[in-house]
Amino acid sequence: MAEKKTENTNPTNKERSLEENFAFLEETLQKLESNDIPLETAFGLYEEGMRALKECNEQIDRVEKKVLLLQSDGSTGEF
Repeated sequence: MAEKKTENTNPTNKERSLEENFAFLEETLQKLESNDIPLETAFGLYEEGMRALKECNEQIDRVEKKVLLLQSDGSTGEF
């Protein structure tokens, strides 16, 4: 069975920051909105965008859990 080759836009496999992911998603959307890209390229961009979106959701979830933990430790919830 042949391996599926995907474009790796994060070759170091280092997790991008939330801000970097938002910038990546914005750039990906702009590329997808152009009518000049082949379908296969568009699908690869879509896949990468979905991975970045999942990473964003995971990062936001971690921050929310930290905030809840801080609030449960007796803080007033105000920053």
